[in-house]
Amino acid sequence: MPDFEFLHAADLHLDSPLRGLDADAPAERIRGATREALVRLVDLALERRVAFLLLAGDLYDGDWKDWRTGHFLIAQLSRLKRAGIEVIAISGNHDAEQVLTRNLPFPGTMLPSRKPDTYRLPELEVAIHGQSFATRAVTENLARLYPRPEPGWFNIGLLHTVCESAEHQPYAPCTEVELAAHGYEYWALGHVHTRRAKRDGNCWIVFPGNIQGRHIREEGSKGATLVRVTVGRIEAVEHHALDVLRWKHVQVDASGAADTDAVLARTELLLDQALIEAEGRLLAVRVTLTGACAAHAAMARRPEDLRAQVRAAALAVADGSELWIEDVRIRTRPEAALAAQSGAVGDLAAALDRPPAIDSAMHEFVSQLVKDPDLLEKDHPALAIREGKPGDPVPDELVQRARALLLAELMAGSSSAP
Repeated sequence: MPDFEFLHAADLHLDSPLRGLDADAPAERIRGATREALVRLVDLALERRVAFLLLAGDLYDGDWKDWRTGHFLIAQLSRLKRAGIEVIAISGNHDAEQVLTRNLPFPGTMLPSRKPDTYRLPELEVAIHGQSFATRAVTENLARLYPRPEPGWFNIGLLHTVCESAEHQPYAPCTEVELAAHGYEYWALGHVHTRRAKRDGNCWIVFPGNIQGRHIREEGSKGATLVRVTVGRIEAVEHHALDVLRWKHVQVDASGAADTDAVLARTELLLDQALIEAEGRLLAVRVTLTGACAAHAAMARRPEDLRAQVRAAALAVADGSELWIEDVRIRTRPEAALAAQSGAVGDLAAALDRPPAIDSAMHEFVSQLVKDPDLLEKDHPALAIREGKPGDPVPDELVQRARALLLAELMAGSSSAP
């Protein structure tokens, strides 16, 4: 068996739609990020002269608005075909046969959805076993029916699965123990967007993560996994970053800060460090302020002013082409313990620590508010109440906004009381 390298990627989510971006967002760069990451994936495959590329599902983000999404994928993967690099893929829940209404020839091998199939590369003695999703919600354990390994060959399982993760929908569930016992040398998984690589004996079980983070919940380095095989055994499993935009959650400890300027100074230092870690990529940051501080009241009373001040602090670190503040969350609290006070102030402060539920009056109030599009911004957390029902929990972001504002007002009232 000759030595070789291959690339494993998943969850391209090409042309994933944008949601909840404000007017200051670098929308065009974010919109094009998944395409640029795909170009980098193909460039890496050509640069390393890999034997083949595996794509473990969710190449698209659902049905396309027009043909251009499919055309772009085909154009990029055809670069590999012309270079003699094979592409073997499966569809996932976002690009299942039932989901895509448009059809274009795939420049590689798309394994079927009816049952697991095996694609063989005789010159490498490699057998790739896999099955595509026929529908969006595949709830049965597909791995159980995957073929037994080809004796003396290097066997790979290509599977779109949740595999014990709580991060995504429980599609094609299975366990790592079950996969390791199947006898393959490598499981090329997709569906979970956080990278995870585990070795169990002679078997590697790998989620490469998605190639480009799409929102703040997908922070950190994103890319593909390069696998080097020597004398039939895996010698190296390496992450290669491909993302062009990186998301980062920066938590600023404002404890003891005397005023907003002190909080902003701490924020600048952390933004500067985060920018260095982004390694030249556009960095999208959510700033969350925490801790007990004297600055709490001023920040909570005028959250929009604070967002503008944090964005100004970011511009002092880097221009808008390098750093964008996605949002600012206020999770600070007053330095004084209001809940320990007697009387109505203490009772109200203590009540703020109890998780509230939606009642019928709140539901009706919000339903009336949203009838006027000028009263609430399109991503305001109160909008979720309209979709809920009495008894459901109030959205945490709304609770935290209200808590910060009420504590600020209570603090001001308490300090001015005779």
